[in-house]
Amino acid sequence: MPLDDAYANAAYIAGAETYPPKWDAAAAAFRERLGTHAEVGVSYGGSDRQVFDFFNTSEAPKGTMIFVHGGYWKAFDRSSWSHLAAGPLAAGWSVAMPSYDLCPDVRISEITQQIAQAVQVIAARTEGPLALAGHSAGGHLVARMLDPAVLSEAVRDRIVRVAPISPVADLMPLLETSMNEILRLDEAEATAESPTRMAPPAAADVRIWVGAEERPVFIEQAEALARAWGIDTAIVPGKHHFDVIDALEDAQSDLVRFLTAT
Repeated sequence: MPLDDAYANAAYIAGAETYPPKWDAAAAAFRERLGTHAEVGVSYGGSDRQVFDFFNTSEAPKGTMIFVHGGYWKAFDRSSWSHLAAGPLAAGWSVAMPSYDLCPDVRISEITQQIAQAVQVIAARTEGPLALAGHSAGGHLVARMLDPAVLSEAVRDRIVRVAPISPVADLMPLLETSMNEILRLDEAEATAESPTRMAPPAAADVRIWVGAEERPVFIEQAEALARAWGIDTAIVPGKHHFDVIDALEDAQSDLVRFLTAT
């Protein structure tokens, strides 16, 4: 397919095959260190994958950050990313990380609704502000949460900051990739599910993060969303699609300081 190479991340990252096992090991070690402060596998929906992990602060939290993983809506789950909660936790925010059903078992529009349900359930068990961050496909999903038709107004009003990281914000080009055999997008769904075609969010502070060393199409996607919504993009020097998320581990990083600002 004509756009397969444009959206191929691993082929252009040295040692790409080493990242998933490193993520899994770091995440498992982080959960073990947290002990009873980690609640694993909290249900929010009807399937086995509709669960989230919740990481509690040792004191009363200042808010809750929800991180949504990527994987082109067809790979990974919450268990590979627990270590990315380190930065917000150190800043005094609790962290929730949901899994969701994957394509082709469900469509992307259904995943959007699942994440909306997860956010609603997480909001019901917490108090205070909410911040959303998501990577790649997860960046798409957290951006979709700002659509007034997706979340209740009461929950949407609690979302103070959103950070789509390397988001897929315009889904139409994916129709020209082989992965669409799994995603099963058509033009109608690609249009309805593209944040670039949404109205700009009214209240939440939104900033896009993308690595300067990413495939050009991801920088283009980030800039397209920034233009559509009239918001800023942070292009991070020296970072590619697999390590741009590392900043979430550091409470002093610009990304975590943005998400947890009070």
